[in-house]
Amino acid sequence: MEIDGTIIWNVVLTLIIMPFAWAFNKMFAEVKRLQILLNKTREEYASKDDLRDTSGRVMEALHRLEDKLDKVLNVRWHCAWNANGSK
Repeated sequence: MEIDGTIIWNVVLTLIIMPFAWAFNKMFAEVKRLQILLNKTREEYASKDDLRDTSGRVMEALHRLEDKLDKVLNVRWHCAWNANGSK
């Protein structure tokens, strides 16, 4: 059996092209994986309206806590003032 020049050329091209094809396939799979992760991230993160509503509720809770703290401190301050003032 004689080895033809065309067969050798096909083997050389195959050995050169196959690594590039494999790398291209891996890159394509990675890009697809990243697109899926990006879409999942977009679905899971809160929108601006959700964030605005939540931050508004947090601020209301902080204002209520601040009012309660002011009441407690005023009561203690008045008690301390009355105790020192009556001496």
